[in-house]
Amino acid sequence: MSPTNEALLLIQKMVKNPPLKALSIFNSSTLQGFHHTHHSISFILHNLISSNMPMHARSLILQLLSGRISSPFFTPSSLLHDLTQPKLSSVPTSSHLYEAIINAHVQSQLPEQALYYLNKMVEQDLVPRSNSFNNVLGFLVKSRDFEKAWWVFNEFKGKVGLDLYSFGIVIKSCCEGSELDRGFGVLDEMEEMGWSPNVVIYTTLIDGCCKNGDLERAKKMFCKMGELGLVANQFTYTVLIDGLFKKGRNKEGFELYEKMKINGVVPNMRTYTCLISGCCNDGKVSSALNLFDEMRERGMACNVVTYNILIGGLCREMRVWGAEKFVNEMKRDGISPSIVTFNTLIDGFCGLGKLDKALSLFDQLKSSGQSPSLVTYNVLIQGFAKARNSAGVIDLVREMENRGMYPSKVTYTIVIDALVRSDDMERAFHVFSSMEKAGLVPDVYTYGVLIHGLCMKGNMIEASKLLQSMSDSHLEPSDVIFNIMVHGYCKEGSSYRALRLLKEMRKKGMVPNVASYSSTIGVLCNDGKWEEAEILLKEMMESDLKPSVSLYNIISRVKNDTLVKLST
Repeated sequence: MSPTNEALLLIQKMVKNPPLKALSIFNSSTLQGFHHTHHSISFILHNLISSNMPMHARSLILQLLSGRISSPFFTPSSLLHDLTQPKLSSVPTSSHLYEAIINAHVQSQLPEQALYYLNKMVEQDLVPRSNSFNNVLGFLVKSRDFEKAWWVFNEFKGKVGLDLYSFGIVIKSCCEGSELDRGFGVLDEMEEMGWSPNVVIYTTLIDGCCKNGDLERAKKMFCKMGELGLVANQFTYTVLIDGLFKKGRNKEGFELYEKMKINGVVPNMRTYTCLISGCCNDGKVSSALNLFDEMRERGMACNVVTYNILIGGLCREMRVWGAEKFVNEMKRDGISPSIVTFNTLIDGFCGLGKLDKALSLFDQLKSSGQSPSLVTYNVLIQGFAKARNSAGVIDLVREMENRGMYPSKVTYTIVIDALVRSDDMERAFHVFSSMEKAGLVPDVYTYGVLIHGLCMKGNMIEASKLLQSMSDSHLEPSDVIFNIMVHGYCKEGSSYRALRLLKEMRKKGMVPNVASYSSTIGVLCNDGKWEEAEILLKEMMESDLKPSVSLYNIISRVKNDTLVKLST
């Protein structure tokens, strides 16, 4: 029997049954190895869609796209091309068929094909409903293809059904793509079209303003919501509170939190996490702990992120043993410590010089089934380096490499710093050379560590060469490096070179620190150059730096001594 006749027999069986029974017959035939034709697929799809079963139709198309339904008589693209030919447009269900095809392509992460069928649908004078258009638009935004999402919105907005969600998606795209003005333009456009923005759209814009650093605009939008009678929800308050804290405006953040509670809006876990993070970053760990208790009293379950913020705050205040108690508490709550938890605690104990405890936590990390990260090794290496335990550093680097991890730029800089502190400049430069051979480009911090070591040893010739090599590598020395060099020249009594570097700093828009000015003024006075010292003193004050009384006294004494010599 020919494939066409076999397909016709299958269709005859399906047509005699209700849609779900027909689908069951179709699926059974597929499992039995039946090779479907255009006709059998076309029949079941139209049958499902005409019976208002678009989800089942989409599922069937997904099976075609994934290859779970295959046939020697067609490919998925040839079949769908045939199904969407204009000759079928007279069938009332074709709009729904198109939408099933579009949605299946979106679900299969094939946005270009989804756009192809969206465009084809529009060309046949069919109007896609908002949910199908939103699926395509939403996928592009989730994929962070913001420009494509913007193009699609503008290309199709007059040809498809739109709803508030459509505008919300494109506004979110603009905010996440750092195109705030474009997002506000969409807000104006939707209002001109007669749409009233809801709380979600205002919250999206407020969040966008905060993330793009425009807090004043965010606050204006928050006020405008109230003027329009829109009630801010917990998400609205939270994004603005988070924005305020991230800009260091903690007082305003807490005032908004109080307003939130007065207005009867219950904080959620993210609200508390923002507040706790703000307190910890501000060094107010006791306040963070109070908020944590308040959160628990409200019956809110904490997550690993909240715990990690608190543990980090405690460790920064050197309250590492207290931080470890929190790890035990999170375990009791059924929350497993993450790699961030272990890294933070290990760093805390390394900071206290408790290397045995840090290694014990390192072993716990490995026994928990988690793999140490590059950060873990860098933290431990830095701990051992500060303790001048070079054998421990070497063992850790070897273990890293045995795990298939290679030292990063940060790792090399930590090791170089440790060798510099141990006064082993020869080995420090050997590691520096190994870093370059490994294909890693030293950064400003790496150069800074080496220059500091050379200056401390009084080797200003090599320090100067290294400073020049930074320029050759198109690296701009930081103000820290310049200040180190100035101090080095002052130590060797070279007022000319110190003064030249100060002038170069000013030319580059940098402000030398008090120590650089004071040291240079000191060596200028030693050379009897009180006039140049006075010019520097004036420059120092113009930079809002406060000279010590001793500086005035030194200049005054040298000036008087010089005048006495001239008068005799």
